[in-house]
Amino acid sequence: MRFMQSIAVSAIFGLAASAISAAEVVVYSARNEQLIKPLFDAYTKETGVAVKFITDKEGALLQRLKAEGANTPADMLITVDAGNLWEAAREGLLKPVQSKTLSANVPASLRDPGNQWFGLSVRARTIYFNSQKVKPADLSTYEALGDAKWKGRLCLRTSKKVYNQSLVAMLMAEHGEAKAEQIVKSWVGNLATDPFPDDTKMLEAIAAGQCDVGIANTYYYGRLMEKKPNLPLATFWPNQQGSGVHVNVSGAGVVKYAKHEKEALALLEWLSSDKAQNLFADVNMEYPVNPGVKSDPVVAAWGSFKQNPLNVSKAGELQADAVKLMDRAGYK
Repeated sequence: MRFMQSIAVSAIFGLAASAISAAEVVVYSARNEQLIKPLFDAYTKETGVAVKFITDKEGALLQRLKAEGANTPADMLITVDAGNLWEAAREGLLKPVQSKTLSANVPASLRDPGNQWFGLSVRARTIYFNSQKVKPADLSTYEALGDAKWKGRLCLRTSKKVYNQSLVAMLMAEHGEAKAEQIVKSWVGNLATDPFPDDTKMLEAIAAGQCDVGIANTYYYGRLMEKKPNLPLATFWPNQQGSGVHVNVSGAGVVKYAKHEKEALALLEWLSSDKAQNLFADVNMEYPVNPGVKSDPVVAAWGSFKQNPLNVSKAGELQADAVKLMDRAGYK
């Protein structure tokens, strides 16, 4: 009898252990595999929870979640740009969560007011200049790049990219539509050449003297300078006497029909923690969203700056209007 009881107890404990080891989270990620796999490996090593993930472009992932509906295997969505996160929430693909940990680790301006998504790293979209042709004293604000002195000296990335759409959306939130349109038109009037397909090519054009100034995400600068450290490129933090530097986020939310909601929330909280923040931000030369975590030394060397305190969800709310504004302004 005792022998049979022993077998039964062993079986119960065996099932429990099997359930623990079988715990997993399924993540749909618009961040590339090389940027997220190290984090997920670290999380699995620490917790025993397996993380399965699928990577794709943000648009394709949102369409996939909509098509799958309640049958989706996904528990978490990770994507870049608050505009994309806002769209996922608007489409009803995410669910609100309550977490004291996330509220403590993620500043209010860098998360959804309805707690459907949370920033996990910060990317600043700032001004870059040719250090052989421009002095920092010549620069001041995003808006001033439309001044006459920059005629034929400005480079921009295409308006087709969400990063610039979000930048213009935030200008609309700050200045109103009419003023924002004037600003964008003044930029277009100062262009040295047609907009570039990506930030890297634009930065290379500035370094080559094709233009003198431009706007780019900080991590593109970091990657480029890592490969070509002698380029005459330098960072300028605009609007420091006013609204501050435009920032955006890469972030995540729990999928509405998550089968492993508890595990997904635990992973999301861990990604905002001191331990994970540098892993999440440093690998792409971004800034930690958690204000208690220091930036990677390479990133920190670019200098400190005041961030625009507007909630980044505005980038999503106004993005469709921003696209129309850019079209009207002739920004290709």
